Amino acid sequence: MRSRSESLEFALLGLLSQDPLHGYELRKRLRTIFGPFRALSFSVLYPQLRRMTEVGLVEQEEVPKGGRSKRTRLVYSITRKGRERFDQLTEQVSPSAWEDDNFEVHVAFFSPTSKRNRLRILEGRLRRLQERADILRADLDRSAVGLDKYLVEWRRHSLETAEREIAWLEEMINSERKS
Repeated sequence: MRSRSESLEFALLGLLSQDPLHGYELRKRLRTIFGPFRALSFSVLYPQLRRMTEVGLVEQEEVPKGGRSKRTRLVYSITRKGRERFDQLTEQVSPSAWEDDNFEVHVAFFSPTSKRNRLRILEGRLRRLQERADILRADLDRSAVGLDKYLVEWRRHSLETAEREIAWLEEMINSERKS
């Protein structure tokens, strides 16, 4: 995925391929994919949904909100064209798939992704993290003296985080190869 917009499109199509959802529920589920620190405001979500509606990937329907409220809410669902686009995106693998901004989205929708592409994404992420860990180790070895103690601790924490993810990726790759 080349852009944040395309990553968001992929995540929205993946969620809507499971169930029709209204905006607030979509935002909650997207937060579980992207994590709590990646801001996803309604001012980003709704324009994306509008663009996807305009090109026929999703459709919206007004449904009663329920309870005593007379208000309606917009519920979004995926179209046939949207399902085709989602299938296409699950099979598109480029180096951006294992970068920090896109990896979680791909993992969230690994089930409909082919085994070959799951392995490519996992192996690409593993290589990327091994490179990052090597850089962090080298930085810690040569520059720990004279650096701000908090920066040193942050680098150490980053290295430990990368090493944990590397171990997890190795397990996932081995499991994927066995299946």
